[in-house]
Amino acid sequence: MMALVVILIVTIIVSIGLGSLHVPVIDVIKSLIDMGEAKYELILMQLRLPRIVAAVLVGAAMAMAGTMLQALIRNPLASPDLMGTTSGATAAVVAAITIMNGEISVAWLPLAALIGGCFASTLTYMLAWKNGSSPLRMAMIGVAVSSAMGALTIYFTLAGPLHMVSQALGWMAGTVYGTSWKHVLYLAPWVVICGGIALFQSRNLNVLELGDSIAKGVGMRVERKRFLFIALSVILASSAVGIAGGISFVGLMAPHMARKLVGNNNLVVLAASALIGALLVLLADLIGRTVFVPLDVPAGIFTALLGAPFFMYLMFRQSNRV
Repeated sequence: MMALVVILIVTIIVSIGLGSLHVPVIDVIKSLIDMGEAKYELILMQLRLPRIVAAVLVGAAMAMAGTMLQALIRNPLASPDLMGTTSGATAAVVAAITIMNGEISVAWLPLAALIGGCFASTLTYMLAWKNGSSPLRMAMIGVAVSSAMGALTIYFTLAGPLHMVSQALGWMAGTVYGTSWKHVLYLAPWVVICGGIALFQSRNLNVLELGDSIAKGVGMRVERKRFLFIALSVILASSAVGIAGGISFVGLMAPHMARKLVGNNNLVVLAASALIGALLVLLADLIGRTVFVPLDVPAGIFTALLGAPFFMYLMFRQSNRV
């Protein structure tokens, strides 16, 4: 955990200095403690730092959402992407932007994403339930719901003003480009409050992971706790989508990486996966804005390139166990 914290802090400091204008690390540190040069103030503190903080928050939110879903459903393939949460939230945000002709406030985007994410996740869970939910059934139904939500997203994109199409397509790919302190201000409370509740309730998540019969045997109100964790997961994932679009597979990869490093206690897994998720999105965004200059490639493209083979590996391993 300490190693992850140190790696994340170092990556943040290095990321602030990298870009079309390279700023030495020492000048970055001076700027962070309000002792830097005035010429770096706008670039570092108003353009790069909000984007980096947004990437960290988005990655942590998606990772914690995936951790809770995998523990609740006892399904290693569960994630906000495969449950349809991400695609449903994306469809709802694009629909809201189209209906409001692009004049919707940033403050309403997480709420619109939450509505869409709740609808898609509920639909997936209901369709996949048949005397329980097998990992493969949940994954297949989730892919179908995600495809349907993706079709709705494309429809609303094309139905909107022509000048919004390119902007919507870039946002749908998953990007923190153009984020400001206003975006961070609207996202941070969702992540901090819901993430804090998840950590505080992690013991109950450990018990739920053992099965309903054991959880009921120790006196837990199973349905109430399950609803709490599903709600926290959907809120975290949807609020992240509302700000950064469809950054995929972070909620699938980060929990598995965390368990390999810290074991199976969900208190530690939640914290470690949040750090790993933040690091994944931060590195993806760093590559997208520095390697392909002058292009700014969405971070979601790189997480998808890494996550797709990771998902196929998990599917192959799971099918061999059935």
